[in-house]
Amino acid sequence: MSDANARIEEIVKNNDIVLFMKGTPLFPQCGFSSRAIAILDQLGAPYESVDVLQDMDIRQGIKAYSDWPTIPQLYVKGELVGGSDIMMEMYEAGELHQLFIDTGLATQG
Repeated sequence: MSDANARIEEIVKNNDIVLFMKGTPLFPQCGFSSRAIAILDQLGAPYESVDVLQDMDIRQGIKAYSDWPTIPQLYVKGELVGGSDIMMEMYEAGELHQLFIDTGLATQG
């Protein structure tokens, strides 16, 4: 396992909700990351974020780790949920909130 892969694995395993994104929640550096943050903030569940622009090993490594070509990437309880488009579809259908409820990361309502 590469160093980047090991670091990604540790981040994913140690955080219930983690978003690998471009930029930070306060200063997203792409529209897709901005939309992902807006969705997570709207749902109100606590999450961690990782700015892939700060670490090229993580930026490339996350794509290999997940076998998913784009960023942002959302992980919930160690499982890849998907990127911005999937997050938006799930959010609009109520599925993302339900996932957070089902995994004990959010309350009903």
